[in-house]
Parts: sequence; C-alpha cells; structure tokens
Amino acid sequence: MATAMSVSAVSPAAAAVARPRTLVCVPATARAPREMAAELAAAAALGADVAELRLDCLAGFAPRRDLPVILAEPRPLPALVTYRPKWEGGEYEGDEEPRFEALMLAMELGAEYVDIELKAAEKFMRLLAGKKPENCKLIVSSHNYENTPSAEELADLVAQIQATGADIVKIATTATEIVDVARMFQILVHCQEKQVPIIGLVMNERGFISRVLCPKYGAYLTFGSLEKGKESSPAQPTAADLINLYNIRQIGPDTKVFGIIGNPVGHSKSPILHNEAFRSVGFNAVYVPFLVDDLAKFLNTYSSPDFAGFSCTIPHKEAAVRCCDEVDPIARDIGAVNTMVRRPDGKLVGYNTDYVGAISAIEDGIRASQQTDPTTSPLAGRLFIVIGAGGAGKALAYGAKEKGARVVIANRTFARAQELANLIGGPALTLADLENYHPEEGMILANTTAIGMHPNVNETPLSKQALKSYAVVFDAVYTPKETRLLREAAECGATVVSGLEMFIRQAMGQFEHFTGMPVDNENFRAITSSLDSPNTMMPRL
Repeated sequence: MATAMSVSAVSPAAAAVARPRTLVCVPATARAPREMAAELAAAAALGADVAELRLDCLAGFAPRRDLPVILAEPRPLPALVTYRPKWEGGEYEGDEEPRFEALMLAMELGAEYVDIELKAAEKFMRLLAGKKPENCKLIVSSHNYENTPSAEELADLVAQIQATGADIVKIATTATEIVDVARMFQILVHCQEKQVPIIGLVMNERGFISRVLCPKYGAYLTFGSLEKGKESSPAQPTAADLINLYNIRQIGPDTKVFGIIGNPVGHSKSPILHNEAFRSVGFNAVYVPFLVDDLAKFLNTYSSPDFAGFSCTIPHKEAAVRCCDEVDPIARDIGAVNTMVRRPDGKLVGYNTDYVGAISAIEDGIRASQQTDPTTSPLAGRLFIVIGAGGAGKALAYGAKEKGARVVIANRTFARAQELANLIGGPALTLADLENYHPEEGMILANTTAIGMHPNVNETPLSKQALKSYAVVFDAVYTPKETRLLREAAECGATVVSGLEMFIRQAMGQFEHFTGMPVDNENFRAITSSLDSPNTMMPRL
C-alpha cells in the first residue's frame, strides 16, 4: 500500500469495484429508553440508513427491561448497538461481564450491528463462542483520542482488528492538523482494494473532512448527529448536513473536491453556496471547509487532481501567492490570492475575485443611491480610505486605484499601512489618525478588518462622529449583516454597502473558475437569498 503522506498517491477510482454506497449512521444518545426509540424514528425521518444506540448514555440502564423497548419490531432503521466504556471514551463505568451480556442480548433481539472495542474483543469473542446470529455484523473498534498514527501503524491496526474475527473494522483517530486525514484516506483505499469493510474517521474540526469525503474512498459508513448539540464525538456534522448540504449520497470516486481554506473556517457559508450551485448545474463535486494551519503543507499533501480548487480566506491569502505555481497578473499585483484552481497537470493557478466583487458592489451601491456619470466609475477622483492592510485590504486598494480613486491606507499597525500605501502610491495613517482625518466631504470608507465581526458586534473601527465626513461606507464584515459601523454610518446619512454583496460576487467568480461554466446570475442570487440568516455565520473574507 502507499505509504507517502500525499493524497496524490491515493486513487479512489482505481479501487472502486462495484462497491455499496457509504451509509449514514445517526447516534441516539437519549437518557431514557423510549426517548432513544423516538430518536431512532427521528433518524429514519431524516433519511439516515442506520441508528447507533448508545446504551452507555442511558440513565439506570437495565438490559432485560430496556433493550426490548429500544429494539422493538418493527424498527424504522437497522440498529447498531454500542455500550462504550469510559476507558474508550464512553460513559459506562461497570464490569465487563454485564456489558458483554447486554451486547449479546441485543444480538438475540435482532440488532443488525454490535460494536465491541479492540481491547475487549478477544474476551467477548470467547464468550460469544460462535453464537453470533447470521444477520448481525460485529464491528470491532479502536479509538485514539490523542493523534493519528502513521499509515504503517494504521495498516497494522487493521490487521489486528481483522484477526479478532470482525465483520467490519472501525478506526477513529484524532487530527492534530488537517494533513493527518490523508493517512486515513490511504487506509480506506487500501481496505477497499482488499475488500475489507471499514469505518475510518478522524475526530475534531481539523478531521472534519474525513466525515464528509469518506464515501469517495469507500468507507462503510459515516456518522451524523440527529441535530446540533447531540454529537457523539467532536466536530460531528448533523445527518441533515451530510445528506442535504454535502449531498453525500452522490459522492463517489470521481467526485471532485473543492473547499474553503482558512483559520477559523467552521462557520463559513461558502459550502452552502457552492454545494447548491454545483448541484443546480449537475456538476459532480463537493465543497468542504478546510481548517488549515500550514498552507504549503496542506497543498503538498492534498496534491491529487481530485482536490481541484480552493477558496482562500484569512489568514492565508497572502501566503497563497507564494504557494501557487502560476498567479494571475492581477492577483500578483494585488499580492493576495482568494481562489486556487488545480489544472489537470497538477499545477495550482491563483486568482483574486475579491477586488472585482468588492469594487463592483460599492460602485452599484453608489449608482443606486446617487446620481452618477454612466460613462465613468463613480469612484473616479474620489478619496477612498481603506481600513486594513491584509489580503482583502490589498484587493480593495488595488481595485479602487484601478478605478481612478485616490487611495489612503489606515491600519492599526502603521508599518503595515505604510507598506501597502507605498505599493499603491498613497498616504498611510494609523486608526487613531483616521479619527481626525477629514480633508474633504464625500469620502468613501471601506473596512476590510475583522473589527465588528461576530461575536464582537459592539466594536467598530471608527467613531460615529468621524463617520460624518463619509458619503459611502462599505464593510467587508457580514456577520452580522448590519455591523455597528454600517448602522452608525447610515444614521449619519451615508450610503452603506454590506459585505454580503462582496461575498456573493467574489463567489460567482470562483464558481466560474472552479467549473469552467458561466455563472447564472439569477440562479446564483436565488441560492444566496437563503444565506441571509441570523442563525448562520460566515467568516470575514
């Protein structure tokens, strides 16, 4: 089997031999038997394939009294019975013998799957002594809550689990960085080639992609919670998200992988937008969040052409310029990349769709509220103040200058402001200086920092008094959609432009780069109309 860390060595398509689809399993974690039975029914209503009955979660569990209630026929879903001890991450703290007896009783009552830990498997198999019902599959599991071992160690673990007589191998590890997941993908492919049924998952947010992408590599099942707050392990997605958001039923060996690279990234709305856009045009792809600490290491590890493109957000936009094999001239001039596309030859090409998205949003906001000359940009000749000198700040400064604006850079750290100001040929200020900076009326302000972003919604980069000098105010923050900066600017009579509009427009550009298809503006906006919800959070661009 491949031992290199890079997923370029893994070929799911080559291993795809008329395999069954990956099942979606919902853990039932209720404290009472009837509630657990109700959760099983709720899982079926969501469209799950299997329900995991976590007996260790039940309060005062009495097997002969409670199991007939939970496993009563007819069941809406096949049942996977788990009675996890504390020493393997569960809640059961008693002796092994009554735990084994409960699992054997579950088999007798018709449970389709029973999970036993590798450390206890030998004793359990001796007790079972060949009495396992034919219709029950035994899952032998190993959980590592510290790290993800090497590919060789994982392969050895698979062999150990197989040697117990397991019908299905289950290995769950923990990601210390996102590249750890590549080793689990290698093991999935290895097992698929050997026709060994395996559940292989990597826990916590850095391992999240293992839960969504495992069907691509032939996993037997993946877990999704009944709802948020009912997760049975760290960073477990909901079953509804697996089925509806990530379209997991359609993920196969030929599915292309796209995603948003950032840190933080967990609340991004980009997966909602791009997955629905892909689905609407029948494009065989999935879009996932990548929580990345080291961009170069991530790109070197996930170097297969199957990892076909990435959106790039904070803090990686500037590093992305150095990581690409080729960079579009405009993105190179800006010094920031927010879109990366992998060509069939494996080379990464970087683009910047932020500047067009933001500048066109500001221009249209001005045209909608003020009388302008249709033959020229409404930014031409205007004093345009950019707060922030990071990737988004560079994009707006470049775009505004291209439109003929006179650009000023303001930043908390003056040296960073001066560096960008020198590049675009304008003055630099500190945020403190900006409070008293009003050389003329009718100025345009664009905030590209995280100031005012959820949860710090009471923060603002500029006082309300200072905002009185501005005719137009744009905020790249859009969680909340109306930031304190925009609210106070509107109260001062300024035209305000939300960062949500920038998000939508830059995503349209990304969609065209990712798919090679022209974007359907009307369809894209219909999709994005569902994004404007106070309950769904997005990171700053």
